[in-house]
Amino acid sequence: MNLFADFAQRIRSVVQSLDLKDKEGVSPDLSRLTVEPPRDPAHGDLASNVAMVLAKSLGMKPRDLAQNIADELAKDEDVSSIEVAGPGFINLRLSDGFWHSQLRTMLDAGEDYGRSDLGAGRATNVEYVSANPTGPMHVGHCRGAVVGDALARLLAFAGYAVTREYYVNDAGGQINVLGESVILRYREALGETISIPEGLYPGDYLVPVGTALAEEHGRALLDMSGADALAIAKDKAVSMMMDLIREDLAALNIRHDVFFSERTLHGDNGGKIGAAVEGLRQKGFVYEGTLPPPKGQLPEDWEDREQVLFRSTEVGDDMDRPLVKSDGAYTYFAADVAYMEDKFERGFDKLIFVLGADHGGYVKRMEALARAISETIDIDVLLCQLVKLYREGEPVRMGKRTGNFVTLRDVVDEVGVDAVRFMMLYRKADAPLDFDFAKVTEQSKDNPVFYVQYAAARAHSIIRQAVEAFGPEVAAQEGIGQGADQLTDEGEIALIRKLAEWPRLVESAATAMEPHRVAFYLYDLASAFHTHYNRGTENAQLRFVKHDDAVLTRARLGLVMAVRNVLSAGLAVTGASAPEEMR
Repeated sequence: MNLFADFAQRIRSVVQSLDLKDKEGVSPDLSRLTVEPPRDPAHGDLASNVAMVLAKSLGMKPRDLAQNIADELAKDEDVSSIEVAGPGFINLRLSDGFWHSQLRTMLDAGEDYGRSDLGAGRATNVEYVSANPTGPMHVGHCRGAVVGDALARLLAFAGYAVTREYYVNDAGGQINVLGESVILRYREALGETISIPEGLYPGDYLVPVGTALAEEHGRALLDMSGADALAIAKDKAVSMMMDLIREDLAALNIRHDVFFSERTLHGDNGGKIGAAVEGLRQKGFVYEGTLPPPKGQLPEDWEDREQVLFRSTEVGDDMDRPLVKSDGAYTYFAADVAYMEDKFERGFDKLIFVLGADHGGYVKRMEALARAISETIDIDVLLCQLVKLYREGEPVRMGKRTGNFVTLRDVVDEVGVDAVRFMMLYRKADAPLDFDFAKVTEQSKDNPVFYVQYAAARAHSIIRQAVEAFGPEVAAQEGIGQGADQLTDEGEIALIRKLAEWPRLVESAATAMEPHRVAFYLYDLASAFHTHYNRGTENAQLRFVKHDDAVLTRARLGLVMAVRNVLSAGLAVTGASAPEEMR
C-alpha cells in the first residue's frame, strides 16, 4: 500500500466533506494535491500542500484553509498530531499503532511489498542496447544496457506488461564493412598473409569467424562472385557476433525477449518499409520537395535535390526528414518508420528507447514519427551519458576501431556483475559517470553496492542468530510481526517509516522512468538499518536479538525481515543480488 496515496485520498475526502466551492459554485480541483515526506523529518511524517493549491480559487487565506482541513484530519485515529506550518503546509505525525499496522502489511506481502498495479498491464516495449553486431560488447554499451534492463524490471514491478527488445542492425554499410573484414580473416585462415586496411574492423575477435568459414566452406568462397561470398560472410559474422553479444549480456544478467532483425524490414525489396512510408503518405505526411541546408554541420542524410520527405515539422520535429536516398534506396530513418509501425501493430502503445547521449539528435524525429503513426503512442527516449573508466584515479583508455577496447566482459570479470549493475545506476542516466575499478570493490560505506548488500547479509545474520537462540519457530512465517506494538523506540519507528516509502518510490521512479532512484533509496534504507544496528552495540536493550525475551525478539525480527524483503526486492530491480552472507 502506498501510504502517501492513501493519505492523499483521506485529505480529498476531508475537503469534499467541507463542501468548499469557488466563486462559480464549483468544487475545487484537487489534481495538484500532493502528500509527501517533509524535507526535514523533524516536521513530521507527512506533508501536504492542499491548502496552498486551493486557497486562491476558494478566495481564502492558505493558513485559514489549512487550519480548517487540519481540524478535520485531527479526528483520524491514525493521526497523532497535526500542525499548520509556514505559508500553509499541513504536517502530520502518525501514531505508532499506524506504523505497527504498516509493518504487518509489509510482512504479509513479503518481497511483493511495493509491487504496484500502476501500469495496469499496459503493453510496453523497452528497447535497449541494440549495439551493431560488429564485435563484442564494450564498456560504452554497458550503461545503456543496465539502465534499460533495470527500467524494464522496475516497470514490470510497477504493473506494466514489459517486452525487452534488441534491434539488430544487420543491414547497411557497417555490415558490409564487417563482411569485408571477415573475408580477410577467412583468407588468413586459409594460410594467406593479410593486412587490414584502414576502415575495416581489425579486432582479433573476427579471427574465429574467418576460421569457421574456412572449416565450413574450404576454399569455395574464393571461387564465388564477390557479392555471393560477401553475403555468406556477412550472415556468418552477424550470427557469431550476436551469439557473442548474447553471452556478454548474459554475463551482465540481461536477457531480451525479442531480437528484431533490421534486415526483415528490407526483405522483398523493402516491402515493409515501402508499406509504412505509403501509410504516412496517405495521412499526408509524405511529399516530394527540397530541404534547405540546415544550420551548422550538415547531417549525413541531407542532399541538395528534390526527394521524398517526411513532413515531420508538422508533428514537432525541427526539420523534415528524407526517406529515399539519391540511389533509390531507403534511408535509415525510413527503416525506423517501418520498425515503429511494426511495434505499434504488435500492440505496443508505450514505447521506450534507451540510447547513448550521441543519439540526442534522434529524439525529436522519433517523437514526431510516433505522433504521425498514432496519437495513442506514448513514446519516451532516454539518453545515457558516457562512462569514464578509472583505475585508482588514473583513466583507462579504450578505442574500439583499433581493436584495443575494454570489453564489457573485462569489466564484469574484474569487479563482478553486482558492482557493475548497481554502480551504473548510482547516477542519473543523463549525468556523466566515473567508474573506478578500485572504489567499486572496496568494502566500505563509500562503496554503495557493498553497503547495501552488507545490509542484506546483516539481516540474514540477525535471523540466524535468533534461530540459534530460540529455535526455528522464532522465524516462522506464522506469527511474525506479532507483538509489533512493542516496537516503540524512535529508531525502530524511523526504520518502519523508511520502509513505508518503498511503494511510493516504486511508482514515482516508474512514472519518471528513473531506475537510479531505486539505487539511491536502497542506500538510504541500508544506512538507516546499519545506524539502528549500531545503536544496539552501544545499548544492549536495543539489540534485535534479546536472549532473555523471545516475544520482543520475534517482534524485532519482523522488522528485520521487512528490511530484508525490501532490500531483496529492490536489488532485484537493479539486477544485483541480495547475498545471505558476505565473503
